Amino acid sequence: MDFFEQAKTKMKTTIPLSARMCPEALEDFFGQKHIIGEGKLLKRAIEADRISSVIFYGPPGIGKTALAVVISKTTGAQFIKRNAVSSNVSDIRKVIETAKKQREFQGKKTILLLDEIHRFNKAQQDVLLPEVEGGNLILVGTTTENPYFSVNSALISRSQVFEFKPLEEEDILRALNKALRNEEKGFGKTKVHADEEALRHLAKISDGDLRKALGALEIAVLTTLPDKNGTVNLTLKEAEESIQKKAIVYDRDGDAHYDVASAYIKSMRGTDPDAALYWLAKMIVAGEDPRFVARRLVICASEDVGNADPQALVVANAAMQASDFVGFPEARILLAQATVYVACAPKSNASYMAIDKAISDVEKERTQEVPEALKDASYPGAKKLGHGEGYKYAHSYDNHHVKQDYTRNKKKYYIPTNMGYEKRIKEWLEKLNPRS
Repeated sequence: MDFFEQAKTKMKTTIPLSARMCPEALEDFFGQKHIIGEGKLLKRAIEADRISSVIFYGPPGIGKTALAVVISKTTGAQFIKRNAVSSNVSDIRKVIETAKKQREFQGKKTILLLDEIHRFNKAQQDVLLPEVEGGNLILVGTTTENPYFSVNSALISRSQVFEFKPLEEEDILRALNKALRNEEKGFGKTKVHADEEALRHLAKISDGDLRKALGALEIAVLTTLPDKNGTVNLTLKEAEESIQKKAIVYDRDGDAHYDVASAYIKSMRGTDPDAALYWLAKMIVAGEDPRFVARRLVICASEDVGNADPQALVVANAAMQASDFVGFPEARILLAQATVYVACAPKSNASYMAIDKAISDVEKERTQEVPEALKDASYPGAKKLGHGEGYKYAHSYDNHHVKQDYTRNKKKYYIPTNMGYEKRIKEWLEKLNPRS
């Protein structure tokens, strides 16, 4: 190998693995099937080289710039890349002039990739507007911020917005394995043996960020000493160290997943807020979906607290909606507050037991017909059928209550307890219906 080849090889190794593994074709791109899956509009546009102005929006490390690079490799148009952090209006005007000349003299389109377009203020973005509208430029803007707040509305109206989502674990796992096999850009020429659990840990802990996962893999490979056979062995220990986060025994599809969720619910049911918080913390650290946790919280608030403290369901439901809105890491605070409230609330499963008894009767016994007095009498002819005859309007009586038959066969389902607010419910029902 001569000096220039050595220098070229050395330069390649200094480029981060995530940059080296940047895809050049759609078949090498991982994730985002909702926008570039088979038959999707964006995929068809790229393959047909008919891309129009677009804005790619989503968190970092999930493929926005990578897809723009794919476009640059597949298009016949002139492709120019700029970053809004380091560019200014003067620079963009030069790009516009170049684009106009290309279109006028060669009939060739120009695609401008503007990374972090939200870094341009509205006045700077206005420079692009007439060129995009007039067809001199095709804009591919990328942003980590909601473009409907950070990008000029006129520019938005002339572009298609595509929201990128964090990659699935399986997509990241496939990308990691490809990086290990790739001889030109990855570690294919290095003897590396990576345990499945090590790669899965990187895929899980990276939170859908492929750049983060590849960076951790690179650190693990480059900092792990080879064995006597020259093989770099990556175990879970190396994976944990490379991404600075230990693995939690918690399989979302296995026993541990349901065991922890069960312990969480039973701790709240048992009025142990500290234990409930521990199991909540384990689910959070393991990367559990906050919606899964919140659903269990809401169920517990109704099943185990019920009318002993009706506010528990209100608090749990508010936490569910708010945590879905804000997401992690802040959602941990909302879920913790609601967890403590539900755990400390007085408990009653009377409503839960009542509905199960009623359902059992409906399923096993002869179905009761609605009493004539309670049937709908609002339509013409109902009175001729006797519907509503003899109905007593409760609000017309003392305490807004009157005795009448609301089922043909009287049965007792709801038996309120002496816990919390439910004790008041029990006393009220006994007042209305004193035992004879």
